[in-house]
Amino acid sequence: MSRETDLQRVLDCGIVAVVRAPDPAGLVEVVRALADGGVTVAEVTLTVPGAIDVIREAKKQLGDRVLLGAGTVLDPETARTVFLAGAEFIVSPAVNLDVIRLCRRYDKLVMPGAFTPTEILAAWEAGADVVKVFPAEIVGPAFFKALRGPLPQIKLMPTGGVDLTTAAEFLKAGAVCLGIGGQLVDPKLVAARAFDAITATARQYVEIVKRFKAKG
Repeated sequence: MSRETDLQRVLDCGIVAVVRAPDPAGLVEVVRALADGGVTVAEVTLTVPGAIDVIREAKKQLGDRVLLGAGTVLDPETARTVFLAGAEFIVSPAVNLDVIRLCRRYDKLVMPGAFTPTEILAAWEAGADVVKVFPAEIVGPAFFKALRGPLPQIKLMPTGGVDLTTAAEFLKAGAVCLGIGGQLVDPKLVAARAFDAITATARQYVEIVKRFKAKG
């Protein structure tokens, strides 16, 4: 898949699930449960013990059914490692120009994290496909609406603070997709292996995205 194709898949889905847990057990099933609910884009954060093995196994079991990425990638060496394990995109909490350059070299999607307008523009100019605004709960949807005026060309994804009550507001304010962690991949449900409940939550978020696009 090309980077452009993968980006379109992210935009079509409208959701990037953030899969984070203190224990890697069951996380492949979590990714499958998300896909069952229509959330077919997911990042496994490297804060998960054995995250690279989770990515490798999820890729093996689910193939192209899910666009699989790695989160919390802080350096280009790690980025290359996760690509070799099967990740198709990178998400980071901050702007690392070397990581962006490596992703461009291998034609892979990259979504660095930024917070201020200066950081957001710098990430975009460096080659980010989507800029992750983190932590978005600090600024809320109003920040996205304000940025859309001077910087309409930049694709923004809020992460942090996105839940069932705020998701539509972030989309309305100009977000192209939503990064959703614990509100979608609830740690308690993961620990209880309540995969059906995760699928049901995924469907709720997918429905919000569908309703927003139908209005647009």
